[in-house]
Amino acid sequence: MLNQRLTAILQLVNTKHQIAVTELAAVLNVSVVTIRKDLTTLEQQGLLRRQHGWAVQDAPDDLNARLAINYAIKVKIAMVTADRVADGATIMLDSGSTCALLADQLGEQQKNVTIVTNSYYIAHRVGDYPTLTVEVLGGQYQPVAQVGVGPLTLHMLTAFHVHQLFVGTDGFDPQSGFSGRNLARNQVIQAMARQADTVTLLTDSSKFQGPSLIQQFPLDQVDAVVTDQDLPSAIATMLRGALDLQLV
Repeated sequence: MLNQRLTAILQLVNTKHQIAVTELAAVLNVSVVTIRKDLTTLEQQGLLRRQHGWAVQDAPDDLNARLAINYAIKVKIAMVTADRVADGATIMLDSGSTCALLADQLGEQQKNVTIVTNSYYIAHRVGDYPTLTVEVLGGQYQPVAQVGVGPLTLHMLTAFHVHQLFVGTDGFDPQSGFSGRNLARNQVIQAMARQADTVTLLTDSSKFQGPSLIQQFPLDQVDAVVTDQDLPSAIATMLRGALDLQLV
């Protein structure tokens, strides 16, 4: 996990999209040299880019950029969710940033888990964990998001059946449920759900501020949601009446 200052830097960069090194040093009351070292650490982890005296947020579809937003909260969600996965399980993961952190946690806990995913990012990220086996679905490659989509991906999914699917989301509406931004990725997530006994949605509470572009799941197709304590109380009450809600 990142320390408090690194987390604060990420929050500032993601809020402003880009910020000068000198401004970061002033806001955090540390030297420019310290900030530069911190930015090197964050850049090496793929969480931002350095550019001529500035710290810059990556492209919004890039997994590293999405990972950097509310990073500390997503790590907590991933750590708690890892307890839901039994040793020896086979699970599906979509290409969400919190799902990538869940894969990390399973590897760190040395659980023997097989992961079925369309995310090449996740496959590469956890490739060195000896207890994890990753089955990667082929298809049309989306290079920024590093995922496979399209008819071939959908066809390959029919060869698998798992107990648990873990997915992310981009938005929520009390009437229509959960929603996503990308049609092709959304189609894969919906197909994954048809091959799984349970659907668990992992997301930070910021995604409950309104709907995104494309409907993902109505409430009755989601079994559990793991999110953080900043979830609005009215939404928390509604979700508790419909599914298994866990706040971290």
